[in-house]
Amino acid sequence: MNAPVNAPRAITEYRKYWAECYGVSPYLPMSRAEMDALGWDSCDIIIVTGDAYVDHPSFGMAVIGRLLEAQGFRVGIISQPDWSSAEAFTQLGRPNLFFGVAAGNMDSMINHYTADRKRRNDDAYTAGNVGGKRPDRAVIVYSQRIREAYKNVPLVIGGIEASLRRIAHYDYWSEKIRRSVLLDARADILLYGNAERAIVDLAHRLANGDSIHSIRDLRGTAYVCKRIPDGWQVLDSSDVDVVGAVAPPLNPYAETGPECATGGAESNADSEPDGDVQAVRLVPRQSALQRSGPTVIRLPAFEQVRADSTLYAHASRILHKETNPHNASALVQAHGDRELWLNPPPIPLTTEELDWVFEQPFQRTPHPVYGDAKITAYEMIRFSVNIMRGCFGGCTFCSITEHEGRIIQNRSQPSIIREVEQIRDKTPGFTGVISDLGGPTANMWRLACKSREIEASCRKLSCVYPGICKNLNTDQTPLIELYREARAVPGVKKVLIASGLRYDIAVKTPAYVKELVTHHVGGYLKIAPEHTEQGPLSTMMKPGIGTYETFRKMFEKYSKEAGKKQYLIPYFIAAHPGTTDTDMMNLALWLKQNGFRADQVQTFYPSPMASATAMYHSGRNTLKKISRQGDMMPTVRGLRQRRLHKAFLRYHDPDNWPQLRQALQKMGRRDLIGSAPHQLIPARQPAGSSQRAGAPGTTFATQHNGLPRTPEHKRGTRRSRKPSRQR
Repeated sequence: MNAPVNAPRAITEYRKYWAECYGVSPYLPMSRAEMDALGWDSCDIIIVTGDAYVDHPSFGMAVIGRLLEAQGFRVGIISQPDWSSAEAFTQLGRPNLFFGVAAGNMDSMINHYTADRKRRNDDAYTAGNVGGKRPDRAVIVYSQRIREAYKNVPLVIGGIEASLRRIAHYDYWSEKIRRSVLLDARADILLYGNAERAIVDLAHRLANGDSIHSIRDLRGTAYVCKRIPDGWQVLDSSDVDVVGAVAPPLNPYAETGPECATGGAESNADSEPDGDVQAVRLVPRQSALQRSGPTVIRLPAFEQVRADSTLYAHASRILHKETNPHNASALVQAHGDRELWLNPPPIPLTTEELDWVFEQPFQRTPHPVYGDAKITAYEMIRFSVNIMRGCFGGCTFCSITEHEGRIIQNRSQPSIIREVEQIRDKTPGFTGVISDLGGPTANMWRLACKSREIEASCRKLSCVYPGICKNLNTDQTPLIELYREARAVPGVKKVLIASGLRYDIAVKTPAYVKELVTHHVGGYLKIAPEHTEQGPLSTMMKPGIGTYETFRKMFEKYSKEAGKKQYLIPYFIAAHPGTTDTDMMNLALWLKQNGFRADQVQTFYPSPMASATAMYHSGRNTLKKISRQGDMMPTVRGLRQRRLHKAFLRYHDPDNWPQLRQALQKMGRRDLIGSAPHQLIPARQPAGSSQRAGAPGTTFATQHNGLPRTPEHKRGTRRSRKPSRQR
């Protein structure tokens, strides 16, 4: 196992670029007129984004832009350009250093399509909530247009869309394996995860005259090369995790020779040469790590995972095992005759660094170009504060961990309180209510492993599954103190907690639950047990329903003591890998027995790179060692069955009853059809309702149907959580 890394250079320690003399921009310029008003003849860096530009720390383009501005660079924004030609990408001229491209806070495909692949008509990240302001696969399209406009300009891609497509990945919308987005975009380098460290170092190196093709050692980056450089030990991933017998009996991993190519746009051509698969000289992990020199793990090649879903599941499992920045190895994956190289994940920001990022001079409002038009995502988060990053829950359907990491990055309490005061003083329309203090989760702030040494060597996918790790500090007392100080700020009437709550952690500090329920619940508290049955819960890495019951009793007790009528709203996922029709039937019975009628429901959405997506595609449980002889797990792939699972969640909707009657009869459960309390649905259809089996019910979920829990759109999903500050 690789030794813990040394502390990286702080992002506040770089010598500022000469252009700092221009000072701070009111808003990062979006036009030549704004550049002229600032006295700029050119931009050093131009960021292209699929979102409307909101100068707020919830929006990625603003965070990265202000961060680079604080380093002394002149940063321009091209927001939601017309991608029908290259002209819109020339409006600010050629940047002196590089173009940075991101699809926005949301993946463009998830932004555009429901879990049933139906086109959405709206876009919460666009002024006026208008859909169609960004293309499908925005990173690729924007990058292609930039290449048309400026052939040789350095091109950097990042954000959630690029981050989750950094290797060969299953694409739900085309139902095939696509190669790394880095090759399709023909970009020079990809920055994944929270990219502050990488983008600051990259910008300063380019400013110092380094070629982008020579920058190959940045953590949290991916690039393309011709060969493995000299001095590297290649560890075949089958020695890390066993894939089982392969026919023909040749090892399925190819090793190429030494020397890395310069890469660049020319090497990222659109062709996909297949090449012959070569046998590899195995280097056992233990012996390799005892040798001198660094080690890189070879994943199965793009051509192999495209042809073999078992190998795809295996590659996904290895990728997720190599996510701890303190012990992860570099990864390499062949794409034809080229090598896709992934450096280890970025080192998390310290509290001081994270405070510095969030306390840049944001205007906290949309750019004036949008006038009075409402931007829904901004309206949802303008009175909320992000207090942390990361999630150690490891839920397999969620992309937060893949993007932000499992190590929690915390802001300091004084910094958080200063932002509360800024909202009070600067944000238009503030009425005294802070809508959220949270992040990816509500209650992981300041929670971490009790031992840095153990944390540095840990390779677990979750700190809370199958149970809470004995080395995890679960004391939420500091969070109680934060809540009390926040609501004591003059001018603040109430502080709500809207981020998703890990109730299995919350119950470990009863005083926290009491504080939350007494002061910070706005009538309803939404939590996500996701299911009642062990089969799907085990593939989600979620706690059993018994933990939910423990929390429910505490919630009701403290609500009663506070003299408040408050309600707990549980959320569930339909059609998740590992779920059978019987599982959904049992969940529906539990819902009825407990008096729940779900209005907001979620159908599993296979987002790129998630572990559950690999399960969906391969039928293999990637939480276990992959073997061809292993049992296949149940997966729900057909649209009819996916709608059935969703119908079970909405058992009370008469439009779903014909489909449910048909399914229950087929399952041999006619005893559940009738009007008795123990029965699920009535035997007769009421007048005026649908008689067609499989007719979809009309639900609130049609607005939010099936969005996976990715960190770029926490508000607007069934958890009603604020959008992330992701790049």
